[in-house]
Amino acid sequence: MTLADAARVDPPPLVAVVGPTAAGKTALAISLADEFAVEVVSADSRQVYRLMDIGTAKPTPQERQRVVHHLVDVVDPDEPFTLAQYQQMAYAAIGGVHSRRRLPLLVGGTGLYIKAVLEGLSIPHVEPDPALREALLAEVEARGYQALHDRLREVDPVAAGRIDARNVRRVVRALEVCYLLKQPISSVQRATPPPYRILRIGLTMPREQLYRRIDQRVEHMIAAGLVEEVHSLVARGYGYSLPAMSGLGYRQMGMYLRGEVSLEEAVALVKRHTRRFVRQQANWFRADDPDIHWFDVGEPGPPEREGAPVRAIAALIRDSIDNTDTAAGSNL
Repeated sequence: MTLADAARVDPPPLVAVVGPTAAGKTALAISLADEFAVEVVSADSRQVYRLMDIGTAKPTPQERQRVVHHLVDVVDPDEPFTLAQYQQMAYAAIGGVHSRRRLPLLVGGTGLYIKAVLEGLSIPHVEPDPALREALLAEVEARGYQALHDRLREVDPVAAGRIDARNVRRVVRALEVCYLLKQPISSVQRATPPPYRILRIGLTMPREQLYRRIDQRVEHMIAAGLVEEVHSLVARGYGYSLPAMSGLGYRQMGMYLRGEVSLEEAVALVKRHTRRFVRQQANWFRADDPDIHWFDVGEPGPPEREGAPVRAIAALIRDSIDNTDTAAGSNL
């Protein structure tokens, strides 16, 4: 049976590729294009922004030419983009991939995006309030992120327990929803699993090796022009206080451009904060999660093992589709 036949079987397949930053999720997705007719639905909360390419490690033009990527370059850096918007667009993109008789890969490391799609979170559709956001961000500037998180804990301790205090954007959004709905955001979030047959694939590697890859990745970003990218964004009028500009790399390069730290110090900060972010990602993608099929993509083994993870992952996908009477051959 081909994937065309699979599309007529309910539920259709969805493969999620998850794991920490720098583990090689995009590379795996591109490699899987040799085995299946795939399209990628990005689950990265930073790659949605246009003009922010280097610091978000977007797939290259060549990679995007080889494999279609959805939900990349969706909004400008100063445009609001909510979880509800992401979820709606992701479901639409997945539906489009299925309609073309292809296999959707949900690829990314933003845990909340992955959760929203795979678990079908019911997300309150509350329009952003620019004035309220500006006031909350001003409070962060004046009193620090912990003060804002303390405020969230007062109105919604459940949400506060789920959201890291350093994730200012999520804290601001949670407070915004609480204030506008006049009830805790946690009280209106429910989950209804979507109509997909879901296979979760996780990529992992020894922590120290991952840290080395992060360091190399940051150094590559600097060499590729991250400082110039941030300077260009500011020159276009995108202020440092925008949520989009608070992401890893952009915040630290902004500190350098404002003369607050040296370039060497800024680079060290990016590396340190990225490592911390990886530790936070582990809370979303747990090593003991029975629903995730984990693959170690660390240092390659003997020559006969070269490429084994990709082959093993492709075999797992094919077997999963076969088990749902939706077999996919390498010519899909």
